[in-house]
Amino acid sequence: MGQVLGLVQIDQSTVAIKETFGKFDEVLEPGCHFLPWCIGKQIAGYLSLRVEQLNVRCETKTKDNVFVTVVASVQYRALADKAYDAFYKLSKTKQQIQSYVFDVIRATVPKLDLDVAFEQKNDIAKAVEDELEKAMSAYGYEIVQTLIIDIEPDVHVKRAMNQINAEARLRVAASEKAEAEKILQIKKAEGEAESKCLAGVGIARQRQAVVDGLRDSVLAFSENVPGTTAKDIMDMVLVTQYFDTMKEIGASSKSSSVFIPHGPGAIRGVAAQIRDGLLQANTV
Repeated sequence: MGQVLGLVQIDQSTVAIKETFGKFDEVLEPGCHFLPWCIGKQIAGYLSLRVEQLNVRCETKTKDNVFVTVVASVQYRALADKAYDAFYKLSKTKQQIQSYVFDVIRATVPKLDLDVAFEQKNDIAKAVEDELEKAMSAYGYEIVQTLIIDIEPDVHVKRAMNQINAEARLRVAASEKAEAEKILQIKKAEGEAESKCLAGVGIARQRQAVVDGLRDSVLAFSENVPGTTAKDIMDMVLVTQYFDTMKEIGASSKSSSVFIPHGPGAIRGVAAQIRDGLLQANTV
């Protein structure tokens, strides 16, 4: 019914291109318009003023000869005051934008190594945006923003990069583990040295106590038993020590078989050997 009466409705964020007998007449704003078709008035087409997004995948090569796929996202829109240019000068907007993106990326990325390309994504996006803004403004379009949303190396390159990263982390872990083991060994050695030092001090004190005990025993025995000599007392002490030693060996559950000469003569021989050893030590 509207077409019969010549009424046309144009939605918000949209403009219409009005022609008269095929010639451009004017740009119609959103709202209701009267177009008497009987005198050649008609709508040639509609142009959206909303921001549109185009994702472009471009394969190229970096300076260090690594093939990558760069994914660029271009956000653009037609300008209302340049609707004539946007409608009549450019027929395939997306293909035109894609061509410019390909041109800039393939001219920029080959100058950069792979790692640098990842670091300079914003610089690549800025170069694409500047080139598109300069080219598309002549066709009535505004470039709102350009983003490099992904740089995808070849799958084998990605696997190698991950392997390099993993090996580096393993080297750090191995170094830290070796350092920890070194510290443990040092602490263990320090502990053993301290333990041996304390054990030596303990043995020295033990021997000193034995010597003091023997001296006190000899003095006490000489005073209480008249006529005894120091030699007699030492022989008795050695015999007592001999029997105590045999008792300890027999009481130990882990002791092995030990063959020791036994008898009065053997005991006298043991005592004589101990005395001779002490005398030789004193002489030296």
